[in-house]
Amino acid sequence: MEKTYFRMEKDALGQKAVPQDVYYGVQTVRALENFPITEIPIHKELILALAEVKKAAAIANMETNMLSQKIGRAIVSAADKVIDGKYSDQFIVDSIQGGAGTSINMNMNEVLANIALEMLGRDRGDYDFCSPNTHVNMSQSTNDTIPTAFKIASYRMTQELVTIMTTLKKELMRKETEFQHVMKMGRTHLQDAIPIRLSQEFGAYSEVVGRDIHRIEQAAEEMRMINLGATAVGTGLNAKTEYVEKVVTQLSAQLGVKFCSVKNLVDGTQNTDAYTTLSSVLKVSAMNLSKVCNDIRLMASGPTTGFQEIKLPVKQPGSSIMPGKVNPVMIEVVNQVAFQVAGNDQSICMASEAGQFELNVMGPVMIFNLLQSLKIMKNGLDVFTRYAVSGIEANIQRCREYVEESYGIITALNPHLGYETAANVVKQAIETGLTIKEICRAHKLLPEEELDIILNPSEMTTPGIAGSEFLMNKQV
Repeated sequence: MEKTYFRMEKDALGQKAVPQDVYYGVQTVRALENFPITEIPIHKELILALAEVKKAAAIANMETNMLSQKIGRAIVSAADKVIDGKYSDQFIVDSIQGGAGTSINMNMNEVLANIALEMLGRDRGDYDFCSPNTHVNMSQSTNDTIPTAFKIASYRMTQELVTIMTTLKKELMRKETEFQHVMKMGRTHLQDAIPIRLSQEFGAYSEVVGRDIHRIEQAAEEMRMINLGATAVGTGLNAKTEYVEKVVTQLSAQLGVKFCSVKNLVDGTQNTDAYTTLSSVLKVSAMNLSKVCNDIRLMASGPTTGFQEIKLPVKQPGSSIMPGKVNPVMIEVVNQVAFQVAGNDQSICMASEAGQFELNVMGPVMIFNLLQSLKIMKNGLDVFTRYAVSGIEANIQRCREYVEESYGIITALNPHLGYETAANVVKQAIETGLTIKEICRAHKLLPEEELDIILNPSEMTTPGIAGSEFLMNKQV
């Protein structure tokens, strides 16, 4: 067995052994011991975002003559390596932790310090030369770096989600065009209503997705308002006034997105309503999408004892015991994503309410849940679009049969026969098993020509009164 070598590092609580070959340090080791909670390390997008913050801070500190060029350039180079995806295995602290994210911040500070030390020809742990706190964390606090990184990661992931949702909307619009001439029965209360085009249903789905995209984009704009430079409580203690402007400008330049300082840095450090706003619109979107999936599952149910009005792409066997069974798995997964997003939103709301005075210390659980919601919605809607929606086919014959056999078409005869007579026709149809048209014909309620036009399903799917020309002639 290979022997593990250690170096001794010291913090305010004393000394601790740290494996010699790692880039994190003593405070990360303490956090690893203290918080074995989810066993899920911090999100990779948060790691990248925090590295961007540290890079911008180092550059701003050099520009304000707070940090030497030698140390500053080494920190910037170290941050670039992390941004490029290197050293990802060195970020080991648990996603949920006490301390408002201090352990996340220190994990990054220690890794960058030790990478910088190595680049400068120094030993890891030589913090007198390049310190995680004094140099990497200069002009900063966990209370402004972590919220800023959180907002960067959330903003980036929101853009990715919007891209996927835009593709979904386009696919739904394509299906709307494809199904333009497919007549089917509309349903209310899960009972027959009146005919509708399959295209009209898919058009409605695309509209609600469009509204969700708009809501998410609006909420994402709040993620561009950051409190970097606020330091501990929003007063900016230990940061030069010119640093605040320079660091935000630098960060914007690095990311190609205009980030702005919040109007009031104390407010920006205390309050977390931007996170609850984004989470809430994600929940609204998830609920809307789950409803769409419920419709699709019902329309695809069968194949012999369900509606079977549409056919879904076959993706995998559906049963370990029933041969040939195929389930709507790509639809079911979106339902489950929606349930998780709703639960995450509840956690985020409770955590946001739990702040006291100048800081909300529940940031880690908010970060964990919001980034998870963004990730699983993006991934879930991606496979939903590619593996389900794009391959949906209409069962035109089954849809037509339901329309022809339904009693719901009697609604179109209301203006011509009156509600009471029409209701009596339905009653007789139910009792005899005859169709609506056959009952009307038997009782000579309307001429055959009028029945054909009024009971034409396509006439019932547009505004107005089917067969209105006959009604006008009668009134004259």
